[in-house]
Amino acid sequence: MAQVIEVTKNRIVPLDKIRNIGIIAHIDAGKTTTTERVLFYTGRTYKMGNIDEGTTVTDWMVQERERGITIVSAAVTTFWRGTRINIIDTPGHVDFTAEVERALRVLDGAIMVFDAEEGVQAQSETVWHQADKYGVPKLVFINKMDKIGANFGGTVKMIQDRFGKKLAVLTIPVGKEHDFKGVISLLDEKMLVWDKDEQGVEYSVLNIPQEYQAQAKEYRAKLVEEIAGQDEKLTEKFLNNEEISLEELRQALRKAVIANQLVPIYCGSSLRNKGIQPLLDGVVDWLPSPLDLPPVKGVN
Repeated sequence: MAQVIEVTKNRIVPLDKIRNIGIIAHIDAGKTTTTERVLFYTGRTYKMGNIDEGTTVTDWMVQERERGITIVSAAVTTFWRGTRINIIDTPGHVDFTAEVERALRVLDGAIMVFDAEEGVQAQSETVWHQADKYGVPKLVFINKMDKIGANFGGTVKMIQDRFGKKLAVLTIPVGKEHDFKGVISLLDEKMLVWDKDEQGVEYSVLNIPQEYQAQAKEYRAKLVEEIAGQDEKLTEKFLNNEEISLEELRQALRKAVIANQLVPIYCGSSLRNKGIQPLLDGVVDWLPSPLDLPPVKGVN
């Protein structure tokens, strides 16, 4: 009975409240763990799946659970802020590249997951270019900020250098490696700290502390410049040193992401349950609904 109710509920969601997304990355960047956290925080599952225990939702094949890798793409539906999110978790292993390409052809948006210590890896480049080939707008999630050697600034620079894309850094880390405890949301100018429970369901929203204010101010100024540069009216305001409202920034950023002109960047640690909720907000706020995209061209 519950399944029937869920299907009915899913069908009446208006098109502008639907996001068809994929999670793509190099192997071991944390795609499946990120998917599991997304499903948990959106209430789709009541226990976090674990790759080592073979209890993940999207790695359902015996071979996937034995090896701890994704072999075939898996689709799952969940809800966040009244929006239906259809997720495809894709393989990261180079041997299954064709599976990723097949998934990208039907996606409206993608989350690219990077390892904060490894940066841009070989398969990361492959899947990024595949997403570009099909014009799929992207969000970047720099994962494993708790890992020894994690380097947020270095990974952002590496993404910029390898892909030449304009980046909109929306969150920066608070601490790193063992001291990583949360993120600073640059648009809202708030610090989010996951200090309330181990599973990361609740978190504190605080003012930015003194020791992070200079860094946050510098990153936010760059973010406003990047967003304003994509919109004529905002460029004029920016050059005239006029104040740009938060709502204007949000509208311009969404437009730029859908047009593939800007790539928003988030950071966190899926394994330590930090930084997933802002990423989910990013999926709803910036990635396109089916209505935002042109009709698919058929080939005879």
